[in-house]
Amino acid sequence: MKQIAHKPTERVLNILELLSNNPEGLTLTEIAETIQSPKSTIYPIIQTMLERQFIKLEKSSLKYTIGISAFFIGSSYLRNEYVLEFVKKEMQTIVSQIDETCQMGILDHGQVLYVLKEEPKKDMDIRIVSYVGKRLPAYCTALGKALLHNYDIEEIKMLYPNGLKPMTKNTITDFNILEEQLKEIRKGQIASETEETTEYLCCFAVPLVSKNKTIAALSISIPTFRATEDKINQAIQLLQKAKKKIDHFFTKMNIEKLTNM
Repeated sequence: MKQIAHKPTERVLNILELLSNNPEGLTLTEIAETIQSPKSTIYPIIQTMLERQFIKLEKSSLKYTIGISAFFIGSSYLRNEYVLEFVKKEMQTIVSQIDETCQMGILDHGQVLYVLKEEPKKDMDIRIVSYVGKRLPAYCTALGKALLHNYDIEEIKMLYPNGLKPMTKNTITDFNILEEQLKEIRKGQIASETEETTEYLCCFAVPLVSKNKTIAALSISIPTFRATEDKINQAIQLLQKAKKKIDHFFTKMNIEKLTNM
């Protein structure tokens, strides 16, 4: 069944699109005629958009143009693109050195939302269940534990009122064990899990922080048969090095949250 457009919202978007394509500005009459709406209908919309600075009025010509609030929204999108591109390059560096999969995720209501993924060019020995846009329970992933590391156990229980359900036979389902793991992550800033989400796969992750706030997390996944002590140490060192650079970048850019692009 075809969804019916919400007319008032449609008019707002039509006005913004129209003015963005006419930087010299348009009068109220010209806007009304172009979007085929009565002036009496769009006038209150125009006034609200003026008050919120999404558009501005050139008093000498009585023409409306795009305002500073619309600019800030567009700039926010570009900034997120720039930020994600910076992180992606760091992830590519990690993959080139360790030849394993690197991922970044954010916390979304108790789940990890995967927003970036870089894989080695070689054929994958283990099929990783995550992909960009995928959501998995945070409590059984290294990324998720890194994202949850500053939560106290009561907050964790509120996120999972039905308990910690297993994804594999190795998934931790005891809140007390999870609490102890989170305490260790707070000390060392390294989260890990082994076969809790995918059999024959272990994962290590670090929280990415800006101004003492966890924004995202970065991980390296390694098949258990390749997870030697040297490989694990290499993964941890690469994650810590990337974390230092990304944390500094996030703080410099005044990043408070990331969105899925």
